[in-house]
Amino acid sequence: MQLHLFLPCAAGVETYLAAEVRRITGVGDEDLRTFRAGVMVRASWRDALLLNLHSRLAQRVLIELSYTPYRQEQDLYHAAANVAWELWFTTQQSFKIEITAQHSPLKSLNFAALKIKDAVADRFRHKTGVRPDVNTQWPDARIYAHLTTEDCTLYIDTSGEPLFKRGWRADKGDAPLKETLAAAMLAASGWSQGDGSPDNPNGWCAQGVPLYDPCCGSGTIAVEAAQIACNMAPGAMRRFGFEKLVPYQAHVWQGLLNAAREQECPPRAPVFGSDVAFRMVDFAQRNAERAGVAHALQLRGGDALQRMPPCDQPGVMLVNPPYGERIEAAGIAGAARRARYTPPTEYVSPYEDEPREDVPRFGARELTQTEDGGDFFAQLASHWKKNYPGWTAWMLTPDLKLPGRMRFKESRRVPMWNGPIECRMFRFDLRAGSMRDKPAAQDRSTKDAPAPKDGA
Repeated sequence: MQLHLFLPCAAGVETYLAAEVRRITGVGDEDLRTFRAGVMVRASWRDALLLNLHSRLAQRVLIELSYTPYRQEQDLYHAAANVAWELWFTTQQSFKIEITAQHSPLKSLNFAALKIKDAVADRFRHKTGVRPDVNTQWPDARIYAHLTTEDCTLYIDTSGEPLFKRGWRADKGDAPLKETLAAAMLAASGWSQGDGSPDNPNGWCAQGVPLYDPCCGSGTIAVEAAQIACNMAPGAMRRFGFEKLVPYQAHVWQGLLNAAREQECPPRAPVFGSDVAFRMVDFAQRNAERAGVAHALQLRGGDALQRMPPCDQPGVMLVNPPYGERIEAAGIAGAARRARYTPPTEYVSPYEDEPREDVPRFGARELTQTEDGGDFFAQLASHWKKNYPGWTAWMLTPDLKLPGRMRFKESRRVPMWNGPIECRMFRFDLRAGSMRDKPAAQDRSTKDAPAPKDGA
């Protein structure tokens, strides 16, 4: 049976997710469409399980069950009442309605959700005489409704908890990066997916190029990279919502899980991480052990302004630089002081169940000073130019002026959103000496660069 699956993702990640979906499912271009912050694919139930197991970039895997026009709340009731919910869960199971809207004319989304909930319950009651319970905390089935100006789309969720919850990150810092965003950074850098160049068709990881995060915090980027290096499925350690749905067959799922584990391999590339806070290094080490990759990465304590390259071979540095609460990961800069600042407005993704409390709270740029009053990023740039020639550094930041502050000329910039925060990933090709007034690498643009096409 062919299904229409929708996989939401962070804005800016769509093309990387589309390439990932093609790789996991084998579907062609005719069965896949890319939207802002999501990918739609025509695939099977088995593919839905595979995507939950193997996708590093999607937030969820949703099955579209209805797409209808509406004008008022009663139209939503009729749309939901016409869906065969009994094919997906039973009266012995609980459910929950999640609703999001984009320019909807309705005055109350809560009332709209109530009408959809009533329609689902009434359909079961008319068919069986019993209606399922609603459980807003731990439902067996999650129903998603998305409203635009004129249309309502209804989905059944197959993921349960958001897919960034891999099951291994128990130790966290003040503002940890989501695993899905770390994976997106790895893809955008060309390390885990190709960057569009003929010499990097499959990603630098496949060629054994080292990966290093000098401000690793609790290790999200490093652990994610180590799992990629070992070809480990990101969902192999967790449970999923589809396990409670009617189509679920335990033996089919177990077969997919066993096949994924058989594909694991020794690390194809070395992965390194360091942090000035030894407490965070301990967190990262424990997370790596839970993720099954403690053997595949090396973690050390040390200041980002002082640490020398972790290996002889030049590689890729991937950095979520220290802003706001993350400034403590900056080493000397973090020891200076903590200033007061206002965190951003709480953000709820259209397809996630909880506020983005762990979005790094960027904006406190006055904190990026070292103990002697110098600018952390300027000193980091000097350190890199002196000690990291031949390396490629990628930095995720909302500060569009960061290259100028570092006296670097970026060879590429990739738009990417961290929750509600518009960011850029800047690529710096490190060479000894000044980076000013030197030509960028051939065929590279300083303008916002699109994501690579599939097969890059």
